[in-house]
Amino acid sequence: MILNLRVDHRLLHGQVALSWVGFLGANCILVANDDVVKSNLRKATMKMAKPNGVKLVMKNIDDSIEALNKGVTDKYKLFIVVENINDAYRLINGTNNKIQILNLGGTDKNDDSEELSAAVFVDDSDKKQLKELQNDGVDVTIQQVPSEAKKELSL
Repeated sequence: MILNLRVDHRLLHGQVALSWVGFLGANCILVANDDVVKSNLRKATMKMAKPNGVKLVMKNIDDSIEALNKGVTDKYKLFIVVENINDAYRLINGTNNKIQILNLGGTDKNDDSEELSAAVFVDDSDKKQLKELQNDGVDVTIQQVPSEAKKELSL
């Protein structure tokens, strides 16, 4: 069962590993990212941040889509973390909208981005993808930590 899909440019770190995993009751974290799987250093960092007793899986986006579609992850209480909005968009569309909740926790700021919260910045491409996801029925919220109130995305 997919509990949550979170965009966080830092991927797996203390806030995600402790706060979110505990809050959600997740027993498996899927880090879906094309670059992490190619980097032994980044994989080692993710493994060190993983809470005890929680399974950690790291796959590229295409392999993540395949695993989700085949039902390989159905036996887990799954928390999915991606690095950016485009990866979330690819994952949701690749699974035929099997994922209906998207939490924006932190995105990188660039020269063309607009600030939606203290940690979430979007550019025109991000806005277009987020609007499309919302139109497809995905519940998109901004929330850095579970103790913070959810803010519904309004573009």
